[in-house]
Amino acid sequence: MQIPTIQYLSIDGELSPQYHSTLSNDQIVKGYRDMVLTRYVDERMITLQRQGSITFAMSAAGEEACSVASAAALTLEDWMYPQYREAGIMFWRGWTVPQYIHHMFGNREDLIFGRQMPNHFGSKALNVVTVSSPIGTKIPHAAGCAYAMKLQKEKTVAICYFGEGASSEGDFHAGLNFAAVRKAPAIFFCRNNGYAISTPSFRQFASEGVADKGSGYGMKTFRVDGNDFFAVHEVVSQAREHCVSGHGPVLIEAMTYRIGAHSTSDDPTLYRKDDEVKKWQTCCPILRLRRYLERQQLWDEKKEALLIQEINDSITKAIAIAKETERPPLQYLIEHVYFEVPQSLKEQMAEIQEQTNHA
Repeated sequence: MQIPTIQYLSIDGELSPQYHSTLSNDQIVKGYRDMVLTRYVDERMITLQRQGSITFAMSAAGEEACSVASAAALTLEDWMYPQYREAGIMFWRGWTVPQYIHHMFGNREDLIFGRQMPNHFGSKALNVVTVSSPIGTKIPHAAGCAYAMKLQKEKTVAICYFGEGASSEGDFHAGLNFAAVRKAPAIFFCRNNGYAISTPSFRQFASEGVADKGSGYGMKTFRVDGNDFFAVHEVVSQAREHCVSGHGPVLIEAMTYRIGAHSTSDDPTLYRKDDEVKKWQTCCPILRLRRYLERQQLWDEKKEALLIQEINDSITKAIAIAKETERPPLQYLIEHVYFEVPQSLKEQMAEIQEQTNHA
């Protein structure tokens, strides 16, 4: 089965006449700004981890269009189940740089009070469910959420992001099958970035890609150039319309590439060659969109310099504040988890506090 890859924006920033935009110039510029912001925040967080200021970091370098463009195609009422490379959805929905960096430090201002690893963000106010480390576990969660939306007759969708490696997990198959059978309004967004940590996709499955699997479960399926802001936005927009019209779930396979390491615990030079990385760098989603904006006279060197200065200043200021912010109180280990703290945890906390006082 050959599923074509939808693409409208060339590497040189030229937009195909076949594309009919539903985006305003302001939305496109915002998308560009949020992608650049995501890239620079990621770079600074990796530096902080290397300096020992934070414990862990992961980069979305090369994949920013997947998150930002897809978020732009949804409403704030739609629920999002991200993996750990979707920081762009947070920035699109209004999360600030200080909020993100407080989370990366896991301090008292972190919305989840440091109870998760860095890059495991979430926000109840933004309808973004907190990232979970185990791969694929959010897929059935999103399917169940979408089915609840259907039962309550809501005109909303649940979108779940994951890498192609998650398609090797049982949760992928269980979640897709459930959503397909129940015609749940769920969008399953697979970022096929070529590697599940060090395992290349050709060692994970014998199918032509991940999109085939959606067709196998009887659902609408798209394959899209994940580095094309316009193509991603259009496909997700169409997927949302398909879902809210009652036609069931959609699987999207976004063809992209992880430019950096899997995480700060990974060395990609051990399993891929520099030539491969350099080839994909020419397809950078940020560079392609910037060239488009320049063609349309919506962007120039002066605006670029001001944006980078603004971003760097905001990150530097937020880091300084985060470093001085206290850690979450010890009792937060057991609070804000259960509706009512179990007696067994209260006793354990009392014991820990007593030992801490005597230390």
